[in-house]
Amino acid sequence: MEANKFVRWYVAPLGAVAPIVWGTTYIVTTELLPDGRPMTAAVLRALPAGALLLLVTRQLPQAWGKLLVLAALNIGAFFPLLFVAAYRLPGGLAAVVGAGQPLVVASLVLVVGLGFPPARQVWWALLAVAGVALAMSAGSGSVDTIGLVAACLGTASMATGVVLTRKWGATAGLSGLAATGWQLLLGGLMILPLVPLVDRGEFTLTVPALVGYAWLSVVGGALAYALWFQAARQLPATSTALLGPLSPVTAAIMGWLVLGQQLSMLQILGFSLALVAAVLGQRAGLPNGRPLRKQRNPAPASLTAGAALRWYGQS
Repeated sequence: MEANKFVRWYVAPLGAVAPIVWGTTYIVTTELLPDGRPMTAAVLRALPAGALLLLVTRQLPQAWGKLLVLAALNIGAFFPLLFVAAYRLPGGLAAVVGAGQPLVVASLVLVVGLGFPPARQVWWALLAVAGVALAMSAGSGSVDTIGLVAACLGTASMATGVVLTRKWGATAGLSGLAATGWQLLLGGLMILPLVPLVDRGEFTLTVPALVGYAWLSVVGGALAYALWFQAARQLPATSTALLGPLSPVTAAIMGWLVLGQQLSMLQILGFSLALVAAVLGQRAGLPNGRPLRKQRNPAPASLTAGAALRWYGQS
């Protein structure tokens, strides 16, 4: 029971930090980074963060196949699509499109043989999608087709990565932090050849650009992905995906606070529905306080702060 409480009250909230941080990606991209450099932003978000985590963990994987697949889905494909959408879509619309991830995950869970997601969780996923759809329909402005397609493909890529992370569990020979570091490093190397092919804007390292790249790499990369992959390994896949709507909520709040963007009552209602679904959907993922599948490395019954950190690094 203590391990289940740890998953419910610690892993899920820490996992929620990731989409909240990712919700700031759009305002950082449009306000701080050089124009026309989506692949540069993707590389600088992945490579330094991966190198930092590997410098700390210093572990080598025992097998590369599944690690390369996850690196391609979670980083190598998702990051370029994310930044293409962030550069081309107005008002953080890319984050709103990404909130459809819970339904994609619920479908993939059946395909890969993880069983049926709880019916209550599917309903919460539908509510999350309805909320962001309401917020999107109430918005204004034209929609860039390339940006919208990139956002949809990015959602599918990340959803597939979440499901396979849950299905495959821990990477042989690697702690959670080390596996995150390797995914970021390998994914960044996959993106690197795209920089001269896609980027057209002038690359200037101004002080705001340095701050933006540092935020995306250290906080949005190393920290956020370490927490996200830990949640993906410990929580049911659909439960993890239900944290995704926190990203558009954050993007909308940042636009309101920093850029003075106005939110209509329908948009506020839509984002509120998505937020409620993200929070209550976590309870649906752990019915009666029991995880859907037994954890391979449960948290110890008596958990001090130091023991929690040691358990986190080993999981």
